[in-house]
Amino acid sequence: MKITAKQIAEKLNISTAAVSMALNNKPGVSVAMRHKIIDVATEMGYDFSRIQKKMEKSNEIAFVFFHKNFVFDTPFFTELATSVETTVKENGFQLVVHHIHDLDNLEEKVATLNSYHYAGIILLGTTMNQNEFSYFQKLEIPILLLDTYFPNIKTNCVVINNVDGAQSATEYLIKKHHKQPGYLHASQNIQNFAERSLGFYNGVRTNSYPVSKSIVHLLSCSVEGAYADMLEILKNKEPVASCYFADNDEIAIGAMRAFKEMGYRIPEDVAIIGFDNIPYSTFVDPPLTTIDVPKAFMGKIAARFLIEVIKNPSEHHAKIEINTSLVIRNSI
Repeated sequence: MKITAKQIAEKLNISTAAVSMALNNKPGVSVAMRHKIIDVATEMGYDFSRIQKKMEKSNEIAFVFFHKNFVFDTPFFTELATSVETTVKENGFQLVVHHIHDLDNLEEKVATLNSYHYAGIILLGTTMNQNEFSYFQKLEIPILLLDTYFPNIKTNCVVINNVDGAQSATEYLIKKHHKQPGYLHASQNIQNFAERSLGFYNGVRTNSYPVSKSIVHLLSCSVEGAYADMLEILKNKEPVASCYFADNDEIAIGAMRAFKEMGYRIPEDVAIIGFDNIPYSTFVDPPLTTIDVPKAFMGKIAARFLIEVIKNPSEHHAKIEINTSLVIRNSI
């Protein structure tokens, strides 16, 4: 038996007109109510194919955070998300935020996203792998992948120029200290850190140092985790370099704390450069030299790119890299 708008209205105790407006993507109901109606309609087995062809174009863009052993609560992601929201609203769209976890049923989650009939989706896929992204490729609406990309997959994306940023940091350390730098490498396996690793080793090779002699410490990605890992390394009296490039600021800050606790002076005994330029990097002692990622600019570019694709669809795809810059403070 076909499910009708009247049956959905009765289940929600609302008017049939409200259900009709929500299902046909017409104004007159709030974003929250429209999503509630669509969710219930999906649960009841409503046949959306009957209305999809005559639906009005949505003015909503979804911003989807994909989580995997990671919480997007750092200042980096806050600034990025704020910029996306501001730009979306400036261009006459509404932004709706979704959080999806790797342990969720991704097929169901993506089907639900599809049922909302968004104008487009920005997917923050920092921790995502290619297999997980394959579910999102099935979406029938424009999608922009933010903060990661996958070779040989045709999709629009906006990413950080990690390789050049890490290489410039590494070469600056070498120029400043005339010694082979060590590497505070993130233990989490994501695309950003893989590219920063490539940039670090490019810098080492360019300056004729043997890659095999680089001192590398594998550290957790948080301040507390990196501190605990680095403290254990130092207590075990493992070899230590005189200067380091760190995959992100939190690793750098945690490692600095451990070094200082064990009697090392920063930067006299050990110099450190981070990556990201989070606000906290200016308040540590000494303030952290780092690679700045223009987060607000990155969010703005991502939102504008998706909106352009929504308005002018194309069979071609593009990858935009956001360049970084070195911010010199007192940790080197």
